[in-house]
Amino acid sequence: MSLPVLICDDSALARKQIARSLPASLNAEIIFAEHGLDALEKLSQHTFRLMFLDLTMPELDGFGTLEAMRQRDINVPVVVVSGDIQPKAKERVFALGAKAFIHKPINHDELKAALRELVQPDALPQIIQPIRTELPILRRRDIYMEVANVAIGRAADALARHFDVFVQLPLPNVNILELGELHMALKDIARHDNVSGVCQGFCGEGIAGEALVLLSDSSVDDLKKLMQAPELIAQDERVIELELLMDVSNILVGSFLNGLGAQADVRFFQSTPVLLGQHISIDSVIESTTGVFHKTMTFEVSYNIEGTSIRCDLLFMFVDESLPLLNNKLAYLMEDF
Repeated sequence: MSLPVLICDDSALARKQIARSLPASLNAEIIFAEHGLDALEKLSQHTFRLMFLDLTMPELDGFGTLEAMRQRDINVPVVVVSGDIQPKAKERVFALGAKAFIHKPINHDELKAALRELVQPDALPQIIQPIRTELPILRRRDIYMEVANVAIGRAADALARHFDVFVQLPLPNVNILELGELHMALKDIARHDNVSGVCQGFCGEGIAGEALVLLSDSSVDDLKKLMQAPELIAQDERVIELELLMDVSNILVGSFLNGLGAQADVRFFQSTPVLLGQHISIDSVIESTTGVFHKTMTFEVSYNIEGTSIRCDLLFMFVDESLPLLNNKLAYLMEDF
């Protein structure tokens, strides 16, 4: 006798971590899904006693998956395991029927508590027959994607709490880029809108780089409203906008580095934000990066605040020499446990 379990997460690392964390006494018969549509198909084909669900996924995210399960009257107990830990995200998943919420990286005490609550002793197999589960094969990029996902979730949580809003959290982009490719990525981020931007350097145990925070011009008015900035005379508007931009930069960069540092066991230090310009073209931002990097690994994400036109792009660029050090710090995630 076994306990059928569905694990739905686009991250191969997260799927493996959850599967490895389940106690042997559960005798779990695990099936994996890589996004919400995949999960719904498997839910229609199999009967499950328990489901683990990520929130930030392609095709159909966790919120949409829970909504679809409710509409289809699929009553499988769901444990959300997510890097999106902002308060309003938790409120929404519980309103949609989730039974438990666990922060990424998966916390074993929280997992045990959820299993005690959701899996009754009489549901456990009386005779344990070990079931072999084919675990996902990890690539280096899988590691960085999941690490970035957790770190951007920490930054979104800090932003959400600061403004008391819900931050829409897309999947991060993780790439190793030549300088020309980096400039093309920056052009794609800004599209046709002018931006205000700052950069912040960071370092820790030989790992170093720069963070760019870009705020589109179309975001400024809504951001002032959220901050309840007083109406100022025209010559003072740029001053209050600059203060807002610096605040947002410190929140996002500091929270991201804390999230990354916790996973890599590195304490990062960040410099004071430096203004690149206000209401400038992306070409002006690109000029500031010329000559700084030849080849860089980048983490990039666009934050949007629900119900507003606010869009803030966060781009982390690691210098070439940092990559072997960062690889070594995260090597434990490639290992079996």
